[in-house]
Amino acid sequence: MTSAKTQFEVTKTEQEWRATLTPEQFRVLRQHGTERAGTSPLDKQYSKGTYVCAGCNLPLFTSETKFNSGTGWPSFFAPIDGAIATTIDKSFFMTRVEVHCRRCGGHLGHVFEDGPDPTGKRYCMNGVALKFVPA
Repeated sequence: MTSAKTQFEVTKTEQEWRATLTPEQFRVLRQHGTERAGTSPLDKQYSKGTYVCAGCNLPLFTSETKFNSGTGWPSFFAPIDGAIATTIDKSFFMTRVEVHCRRCGGHLGHVFEDGPDPTGKRYCMNGVALKFVPA
């Protein structure tokens, strides 16, 4: 994992982001929001394919790393190499590792240390921050 940077390959003004994203995508990707658990159809998506950033279409996760965490959010045990960046999130009176798209900086979700083998990681992603591209 790498730490998120302040300059990204894909940059847009707030107005440009609002024009290209739905209101819920904007709230999650650009304002660090969280969608309600169980609301994303991607949580139950198990077809072969790739999950890309809803903000810039960068491939982030593959279906081979997806698993059912039972949390109500799409979960993966590993990202595609070089696809994400992380920062420390100290909101809600706890410390978590926040996951961002490394190309546009969009907030994707958080990573936890309670995932399955082989990594032991659970990348708990907001489905609205992702788009699924079938193989």
